[in-house]
Formats: sequence, structure tokens, C-alpha cells
Amino acid sequence: MPEWGYLIIAIALIVILTIIFFISFIVYRKTPLPKGCEDIKIDDNKCLSCSNEMCQFKKRKEK
Repeated sequence: MPEWGYLIIAIALIVILTIIFFISFIVYRKTPLPKGCEDIKIDDNKCLSCSNEMCQFKKRKEK
């Protein structure tokens, strides 16, 4: 196969993967939250007993 054939295959593969990424991202953003997960609150008692200093919930609460 000539070099330009490999180039066309590579470009087509990149374009296909980019299209798949954008479609999956759009579908992900439009998916509604499951029932019961709309208003999840942070439980203060569980956060105080946790020893993980890198926890994103603790960092968010401190702000």
C-alpha cells in the first residue's frame, strides 16, 4: 500500500474517534440523573470520621 493510503487511514481513524467522542459527550450531558440522586447532600458525620485528607468533598466544604 502506498504511503498516502496509510495517511488517509490515519486521518479517517482520527476523524471517526473524534466524532465518537463528541457524540458520547453530548449523550452523557443529556442523560438525566437517576431518581434519588438529584439532591445528594454531604453527610457531616461521615466526613468528620473520614481520615482521607485528599477527599474532594472535604476540600469543597472548606471553601
